[in-house]
Amino acid sequence: MKKVIFTAMSYGFFALILLPSCVSKKSSFTNMVARMEVKEPIDGVCDNANVIAILPFPGNGQLKAIAPKTDSEITDELNAQVSFLKEKPDYEDKGMVNLIINCKGEMVRCQIDNKTQSPELDAQIVAVFAALKNWSPGKINGKAVDTSVLISFKINKGKISLS
Repeated sequence: MKKVIFTAMSYGFFALILLPSCVSKKSSFTNMVARMEVKEPIDGVCDNANVIAILPFPGNGQLKAIAPKTDSEITDELNAQVSFLKEKPDYEDKGMVNLIINCKGEMVRCQIDNKTQSPELDAQIVAVFAALKNWSPGKINGKAVDTSVLISFKINKGKISLS
């Protein structure tokens, strides 16, 4: 067992030493762009072929779209406006909202990607997010681009939190 741990640590140490010499500052890792596959045109986007999932690694020039409200404000609104949970104080669940923000900062699509156990709850959560219309658009090297924004949430004891 000690030999396996030592071997794994040795490989890890050598990888840390060799990796910087194998990767240049302009490597494909730092310039990676993740494009969303758009099967049907999305009304309102600037370029259906280039809806980007921003990957904001240090130095890659990618900036996420910024919501018109803070995560804390969005959480407060979700907990105030989602009536489904007021009747179910012990409810537990999780899900994910997918937003498309165009290059002008307009939300052009809002939908649940990972659904909860309740379509009614999903609809109420989407309604809260859909009201967040005007965002600061995502950017790549200073140029505004269409972006896909994924927001995960958890419901614990009837309260929503963003994760």
